[in-house]
Amino acid sequence: MDEENTILEVRDLTVTFDHRTVVEKVNYSLASGKTLGIVGESGSGKSVSTLALMGLLPKNATVSGSAILRRDNGDQKKKNVELLSLDEEGFRDIRGNLISMIFQEPMTSLNPVHRCGKQVMEMLQQHENVSDAEARKRTLELFEEVLLPRPEKIFDSYPHEISGGQKQRVIIAMALICKPQVIIADEPTTALDVTVQKTILDLLRQLQKRHNLSIIFITHDLGVVANIADDIAVMYHGEIVEYGPANNILHNPQHPYTRGLLACRPPLEGRPERLHTVSDFLSAQGEQLAPPTPSTPQRENKKASPDDIILSVRNLNVAFPIEKNFFGKTKKVLNAVDDINFDVMRGETLGLVGESGCGKTTLGRALLRLVDSASGNVTFNGQRLDTLSKSALRQLRPKMQIIFQDPYSSLNPRLTIGQAIMEPLAVYSKGTSNASRRDKVIDLMQRVGLEPGWFDRYPHEFSGGQRQRVCIARALVLNPELVICDESVSALDVSVQAQVLNLLNELKADFGYTYIFISHDLSVVHFISDRIMVMRSGRKIELADADQLFNNPESDYTRQLIDAIPRIDL
Repeated sequence: MDEENTILEVRDLTVTFDHRTVVEKVNYSLASGKTLGIVGESGSGKSVSTLALMGLLPKNATVSGSAILRRDNGDQKKKNVELLSLDEEGFRDIRGNLISMIFQEPMTSLNPVHRCGKQVMEMLQQHENVSDAEARKRTLELFEEVLLPRPEKIFDSYPHEISGGQKQRVIIAMALICKPQVIIADEPTTALDVTVQKTILDLLRQLQKRHNLSIIFITHDLGVVANIADDIAVMYHGEIVEYGPANNILHNPQHPYTRGLLACRPPLEGRPERLHTVSDFLSAQGEQLAPPTPSTPQRENKKASPDDIILSVRNLNVAFPIEKNFFGKTKKVLNAVDDINFDVMRGETLGLVGESGCGKTTLGRALLRLVDSASGNVTFNGQRLDTLSKSALRQLRPKMQIIFQDPYSSLNPRLTIGQAIMEPLAVYSKGTSNASRRDKVIDLMQRVGLEPGWFDRYPHEFSGGQRQRVCIARALVLNPELVICDESVSALDVSVQAQVLNLLNELKADFGYTYIFISHDLSVVHFISDRIMVMRSGRKIELADADQLFNNPESDYTRQLIDAIPRIDL
């Protein structure tokens, strides 16, 4: 890379927490006006390495190496900044001013008790001596530039009053308000729908070109980084294992870890029986495995029989009050689920896809009567659920289970994972003794890839993928017939996601489970589903065979979802 064009040069960056090295001798350069993508799984050190550049690591962190930020403002004495030698006062001077950060979670990146516009103004006034009127004017101009609708209204809105995509645009505006030279975007689209993700990536590209921004873009998904990065650094266990131009990394990866990251993404053409995982490539060094494009034949979908319906939904409506009068009477309702009809066949996987707010999670919970429906009916194995008493419904619940999205909040931190999995057996008096229940739990733990010796460990001792396996085991311990997977892989790295998707398919083949798989990602839904139903604004848009819907969608909305899937042109 041309040294004169380099705006940030990192050499031998090492980060240690209490004598445990988490980032070791990281080297890379960021060119002016270009994007460097840093890719790796959770725990690879990609976020820690960039937080060190901002001075945002906790006090028990020890940082060494060099990170030189070059600037040319006419004053040669201030041209270079050694970031790693700055004290807290020095970091306060450059944060948001020379180098800014867009954090991963827009829901928690904004202060909930302050209006959006005020928070952006505060960043500007911290670094520049401008009046409230001037700060407001520049904030509104930037809100227009990041394509926020009704800038005046959003300026005066609290974070909870706007959507996730709008929150992320406010965060981007906050990062840009002082015209920094470098933007660090830490998983800025991971929490967003694929359609919103696409618009945010397009927006970042436009802003980069307009303002000559230099961007470090952190992600676990090579499909996302392929759409924005000029260069890519792949991190594994705190080290950069592959680094170079994006085209070379994506089309001719040398390290087995990089090949694994590419291969574990659900393919867009065809549906293999099993996804490759990173561990496949690391154990085989990538030499004996098929290329990322699947060569296995497309699965044949289960032939639905009208006499084999396990779940039937007719004219289902779920409404939530959004406006009440002085006396508490509902004046206005939101139809979260609006006149939905469909059947689920025994042993099939029905994919349920749509953007956040479309009603898919509400529908999934209404099927289990975890939320009440306003009208319509749900029939499971010939029994109308809406007519069952609480005691009768409780006896039926072992046959219908749900795997929630977030494995971190789905488990009681005070229970060991063995206790968490065994608890449903005790509640429903399954098994003759705790010893027999424990044996059953250990068998199931092994089946989902958990070591028997982990029975007495607590949730905080496990990774996100391992915790999701615990949640899967807990849902399956009562041998249910129907399992609802509510965004159960959305919070996971693409490599761990592949492992969980493979596991769900294996368990379905072995035990004949029926799944309703809820997600906003059509590529994931296409891989695992026999049929797919698309929802928008509480209504069913279309329902068809998975391949038919993916290859020949009937609605423009479905086409938008498919077009928004990140692609690598291999």
